[in-house]
Amino acid sequence: MKIINRGYLLVKPTQIFIDWANQHLEDDFKLNGTEEAEPNVYLIEEDFFEVEPLLEKNFKKIFKTELLMISEEEDLWPEITMDAFLIWFEIELGSTVFDTLSTTIHSEDI
Repeated sequence: MKIINRGYLLVKPTQIFIDWANQHLEDDFKLNGTEEAEPNVYLIEEDFFEVEPLLEKNFKKIFKTELLMISEEEDLWPEITMDAFLIWFEIELGSTVFDTLSTTIHSEDI
């Protein structure tokens, strides 16, 4: 096992996000509640000391990524603010990431 030099933000949709998403998803893809909403993990710098600057630095791109997974029509999106981000998502932070696999990590830009 390897330790990776990244921390993480675990971002889980709240009911407000799910309600918005269900307005824009086809019936086969609608979510019944927060228990069906899978969180996403965003890797961040490994060493951070204050949460507020870290969230301020990253919330817009994370919020936009989460919204893009539902709709590419930006006119359907809510206003992208820190207050909205903290209402639409539950956030957990961590400073340690372990890689349990021995294969190479691949990435691509989105």
